[in-house]
Amino acid sequence: MNSLSGRFLILTIIFVMIAEVLIFVPSVARYRESFLLLRLERAQIASLALLADDMIANDLEEELLENAQVFNVVLRRDEVRQLVLSSPIPEPIHASYDLRDPSAMELIRDAMMRLLDTENRIIRVIGAPVQEGGLLIEVTMETADLRTAMIDYGLRILALSAFISIVTAGLLFLAVRVLLVKPIKGVVGHMQSYAANPEDARRIIMPDASVTELREAEEALASLQTQLTGALKQKERLAQLGGAVSKISHDLRNILTSAQLFTDRIEGSDDPLVRRMAPKLVGSITRAVNLCETTLAFGRADEPPPRLARTELAGIVDDVIDSERLAAGEHDISFSEDVPIGMQVRCDGEQLYRVISNLVRNARQAIIASGKPGEICIRATETDTEWVICVTDTGPGLPPKAREHLFQPFKAGARKGGSGLGLVIAADLIRGHGGRLDLRRTDETGTEFAIRLPRTDATLPEAAE
Repeated sequence: MNSLSGRFLILTIIFVMIAEVLIFVPSVARYRESFLLLRLERAQIASLALLADDMIANDLEEELLENAQVFNVVLRRDEVRQLVLSSPIPEPIHASYDLRDPSAMELIRDAMMRLLDTENRIIRVIGAPVQEGGLLIEVTMETADLRTAMIDYGLRILALSAFISIVTAGLLFLAVRVLLVKPIKGVVGHMQSYAANPEDARRIIMPDASVTELREAEEALASLQTQLTGALKQKERLAQLGGAVSKISHDLRNILTSAQLFTDRIEGSDDPLVRRMAPKLVGSITRAVNLCETTLAFGRADEPPPRLARTELAGIVDDVIDSERLAAGEHDISFSEDVPIGMQVRCDGEQLYRVISNLVRNARQAIIASGKPGEICIRATETDTEWVICVTDTGPGLPPKAREHLFQPFKAGARKGGSGLGLVIAADLIRGHGGRLDLRRTDETGTEFAIRLPRTDATLPEAAE
């Protein structure tokens, strides 16, 4: 009986029996009242026989009392109380009951007391004569027959209640199996089928239940399965992409390593321009090699933790601006910086470079896509608790989709064909520093991102969000 339908069957029987018991008590009380009223009616008929003939024989009087099953009858027709029929009473009267206007609680109380009292008592019963045959009728009788009749009636009521309970429970059992259990098993079957191959969209449940609650459950399950199937497909694509990127990064690392060897010779050139640009070229190639190494490591585990050290911020910003100025080419984009001289931040220099470079690159690409001149500014400030690095541009601002899915991979691309990975990687790197990457504003006048790095070892409270 651990099934839903089995437990429902047991509960139905229990509840129906409780309801029948609640009906049983007043029913027995009403039966007792009817029994006593019937005795009063028989006694009245017997008394009318005597009134019709005052010279009735003693044998006939005893027969009338025996038929009425009472010891004596008192009938008051006018204001005079008359003992009409009488016979010896074997013992004193135990109690008197007035049935002329009893309350429901009195009837129930007297009936329960009679059932619990196993002794044969002599009681007086008072009532109103039928057909207005007088003002009052009173009889004296034994309780043995009354209690026996009440028990017999109660047993018949309980038997009928049990039968009704079983039939009702059976019908409800069938109804529950058809309306609830069978649809629930269908949903469970769909879930098991889907679990066997969640990437098969054909296994997604199609809501068809007629019961409102079950249909809502099926719709919620269908929505969940649809999202999960999409997520699994995206995960598979990401896994494939990760494998391809790892292979490309491996080959690109070898190529860049060879390029590093050539740059060592370029540094020995006598050309002033070459000597000035060679260190930046070496730095860019070194960063590219490090990026490939990091990508290969990312294919095996998460982003490596930052190696925190005091780093001069101006040098990182200069390298980013020089690199992006070259990438801008002939486009009308101006770069500016506002970094206090000698300002040092506690960070991983390579990771912070990647973050700032991602933000500046996104700003440059947005300005170029707009076809209008623009400006990109990097400024830094510090407080007692944190360093704040702001990257501001005068581009067209982020589109609504990018704002809605900010920092979500493959959803927040600001330009057509963009993957949105740049901001995701940047936010993840800053989070590894215990800091936070915020979008301060974005509208038609431009966009501003703020990098917040804590000055203490404790992370910012907002970083957990």
